[in-house]
Amino acid sequence: MITPLLITSCFVFCLHVPLCWLLVYKSGLGNLGGALALSFSNCLYTIILGSLMCFSSACSETRAPLSMEIFDGIGEFFRYALPSAAMICLEWWSYELIILLSGLLPNPQLETSVLSVCLQTTATVYSIHLAIAAAASTRISNELGAGNSRAANIVVYAAMSLAVVEILILSTSLLVGRNVFGHVFSSDKETIDYVAKMAPLVSISLILDGLQGVLSGIARGCGWQHIGAYINLGAFYLWGIPIAASLAFWIHLKGVGLWIGIQAGAVLQTLLLTLVTGCTNWESQADKARNRMALAYGT
Repeated sequence: MITPLLITSCFVFCLHVPLCWLLVYKSGLGNLGGALALSFSNCLYTIILGSLMCFSSACSETRAPLSMEIFDGIGEFFRYALPSAAMICLEWWSYELIILLSGLLPNPQLETSVLSVCLQTTATVYSIHLAIAAAASTRISNELGAGNSRAANIVVYAAMSLAVVEILILSTSLLVGRNVFGHVFSSDKETIDYVAKMAPLVSISLILDGLQGVLSGIARGCGWQHIGAYINLGAFYLWGIPIAASLAFWIHLKGVGLWIGIQAGAVLQTLLLTLVTGCTNWESQADKARNRMALAYGT
């Protein structure tokens, strides 16, 4: 049911843009108006999808009366869900921590503004990586469950190829347009110049995010969420953030140092995920998936 999700997203987006403009600029609410617009759009999106699940015939087989059977297998569900959530949260919290650390630097308003621009840019582009990762995760898990180890391996190569093409286009575009990049976010000359200085580093970030984003999706499709969580914990909190703090406060690179440090964590994360994926025995993974299916359904 990809098409209903796409249509719903486009509909909510078309409402969100003018609503955000009205609440921010015309109502005088400023930042509060932006937050209200975002909350309204998220609520609307949830209501539409909830209505679709409740009333659409396409979802009729997913509707069942409440019973104790809904708790069957909930332990296994949490065994994958919690590490998966930790895998994502550990990465994103590390970037948020960088923004908080920027507030301790000299001229915190400038540093925080520029790093927020960098983070917003990577977050926007990351949605593309996340889409490829979700598709790869779904296909790989399906192929492994069906015992098609070769097909799962092909999906890995296809997803990585798409990611490489996409990140090369986006990172090159950002690098070429670095002098106008800051104008999208601010009219302050100091901020614009600082953003232009950070653009090459952000371009590298897009490359790393593209690779690790898809590799993370592959890991989730194989049921390696716990491995991904440990990798993110070590790469960012034991490696990236200490380097970022050292470069920013001891070497006095300020915001540039913070961003270099967090990207050092992303480099280690990408290398470790690549190592795990490259050393995978897909035949063994398919056998494990079949055994889990047989155990779950008693076949």
